[in-house]
Amino acid sequence: MDPHRWRLDGQLALVTGGSAGIGLAVARELLGFGATVLVVARNADALESARDELAEEFPSGDIRAMAGDVADEEQRREILDWVEDQGDGLNILVNNAGGNLTRAATDYAEDEWREIFEVNLFSAFELSRYAHPLLTQHAASSIVNVGSVSGETHVRSGAPYGMSKAAMHQMTRNLAVEWAEDGVRVNAVAPWYIRTRRTSGKLSDPDYLDDVLLRTPMGRVGEPEEVAAAVAFLCLPAAAYITGECIAVDGGFLRYGF
Repeated sequence: MDPHRWRLDGQLALVTGGSAGIGLAVARELLGFGATVLVVARNADALESARDELAEEFPSGDIRAMAGDVADEEQRREILDWVEDQGDGLNILVNNAGGNLTRAATDYAEDEWREIFEVNLFSAFELSRYAHPLLTQHAASSIVNVGSVSGETHVRSGAPYGMSKAAMHQMTRNLAVEWAEDGVRVNAVAPWYIRTRRTSGKLSDPDYLDDVLLRTPMGRVGEPEEVAAAVAFLCLPAAAYITGECIAVDGGFLRYGF
């Protein structure tokens, strides 16, 4: 077995929304595989705390941080300029930043649902396009988009969120085909309920949690590290023949029948 197939030494990875939850777990996982990791998040204090945590955990690792809002066009360009300044192109882009506001479809103000699309979908599309020249500096590079099971079926998360994630999954398929000749693999993961700060409110309701667990064959909520492991695998040389896929990290939720 070639051990290099399971390592990311010398590779540069950008993770958005990397200060907490799934994004922080992804940054930790990629560091563990030897990558140099760049993390971006809106909250500068939370981001610096996350960077310090990872630096302490990986004293010989290389973790760098920049505060920025990927939903803002000017800041997206500043982020990519920063990435370009780091060195020789980019090997990995993880589009993890996202947000939601759950309402009935008729109750959204226009600016509310448009913001969901800006954060969840348009930022990932634009960052992928801006990163393309950096990714193609290498013979093989990878984009992983963090989608959601809500892009596959209804999960009470609100119509705009599900719509934005479904579009992200289709974007993944389209870019995978278009950019295969450039050596850029594009995949996605689709988590179900994962134990993060964002989900803690809903999961603290015992009745709601019971409903979630009844629809989850494995009978538990997922952990950020379990999503991060799937993301990291898709970035590894071992996954070199996988592109255009969306892997559900859902404890069997999408396969549940009656």
